[in-house]
Amino acid sequence: MRMANISCARATGTEPRWRAVLGLALLLAAAGPLQAAPLPTQPPTPDKVAVPNADPTFPFSNEIAAFAKAEAAGPPVANATLFLGSSSIRLWDIKGSFTDIGTVNRGFGGATTPDVLHYYKRLLPKAKPRSIIVYVGENDLAAGATPDKVSRDVLTLLRQLRADYPRAHIAYLSLKPSPIRWTLWPQMAAVNMTVSARSKAMKFDYLDVGRPLLATDGLPDASLFRADGLHMNPRGYERWTRLVDAYLDHAVLADTGAGRDS
Repeated sequence: MRMANISCARATGTEPRWRAVLGLALLLAAAGPLQAAPLPTQPPTPDKVAVPNADPTFPFSNEIAAFAKAEAAGPPVANATLFLGSSSIRLWDIKGSFTDIGTVNRGFGGATTPDVLHYYKRLLPKAKPRSIIVYVGENDLAAGATPDKVSRDVLTLLRQLRADYPRAHIAYLSLKPSPIRWTLWPQMAAVNMTVSARSKAMKFDYLDVGRPLLATDGLPDASLFRADGLHMNPRGYERWTRLVDAYLDHAVLADTGAGRDS
């Protein structure tokens, strides 16, 4: 009797398990044959990867693409002056201000020095420039960079330009005071002082374009700026044009006197 009870208990305990297995089998049969899981999509081979126009990961791809289009539209400008930097360069009527020389404008609004360094090769014209005018660094400070960081980046850019164009005249325009960024002026002055101190050793010129924008009380002259208090109006640009034009005239005379070519 004892053994019979044990046998009966085993049979009773096993029955629900068989029913569960049978039910699962019926469900699988009703669902049809199992489908294999899709394999992971293989990355495209390098020869099939589409090459993007400029660099969409950075915010200035359209401007950089426009530079390339303008460069391809006509012959390279020989012995040109390259204007390089941020919106103070972009908004400057370069062609109208320097009618007696060839010019290339490579300014793009909102650019920081790291942006210019990132796009550096794409900003250079086909023909070697005779002179290079650089304005950049102001937006770096406005974005929170320290004066030391800005100075290092600016000097890195100027060092690269000097290496690529050993015979060109290179001038860095000092950071300018503006009404809306007047609180940043001490930091701008620190950058100006550091860059100016390195100009002779690194063989570039430093032009103080900030002082002509100050009123007699030592504050930025609002009459030289647009309503945004940041960008210069034509009167402000006239002051920059006089300084830079005199510098470029002197550069041409120096080339003629020394028998140099660009």
